[in-house]
Parts: sequence; structure tokens; C-alpha cells
Amino acid sequence: MSGSGDDAPEADIEEHNRLPAATATRVLEYLVREIVEDADAVRIEVDESSPRVVLNVHVGQGDLGRVIGKRGRVAKSVRRVTRAAAAKDAVEIDIEFVE
Repeated sequence: MSGSGDDAPEADIEEHNRLPAATATRVLEYLVREIVEDADAVRIEVDESSPRVVLNVHVGQGDLGRVIGKRGRVAKSVRRVTRAAAAKDAVEIDIEFVE
């Protein structure tokens, strides 16, 4: 028995997989949502205007410090894991954190 609620997640996944760096974007979104206080404010924009895909991460007011971490260690770790995920997408990425 399939209702309209069952089709929505599949449609979201299909739409998301058409994006460049889809796997990396999903991994990045998951990681950042787990770090910040306001997970609903997390938004990832994909910018393909440069040779590398740039993932701009927008977080809520006051959450940028959590994502950056002391001496940028959290941001560095998030970038490292996300770049590994981008290998599955066969793309090179850069990540920018924006409040």
C-alpha cells in the first residue's frame, strides 16, 4: 500500500542525486546538523560556477562557532570527511561556512 507520504522521500532523494556532489552534500548536511543547536537553520547551497564545486554551508545565528571549532579543528574534520564522500561523486569540492 503506497500513499503520497511514501513517494515524497523517494522524490527528494532522486532530486538530490541529480545535484553535482550529491553524496558529499548529504554527508555535509548530516554532519553540520549534528553539530549545531538549530538544525532546521542549516542550508547547503551548491555553486558550480568555478572549476571545483563549492558547497556553501549556512547555519543559524550563533552556530558558526560550533561548526568552526577551536582553531578550526571541527571545520577541518568536516571538510576532510565531506571531501572523502565527494570521491564517490567523482568531483572535487570546497566548503565555505556562512552564518
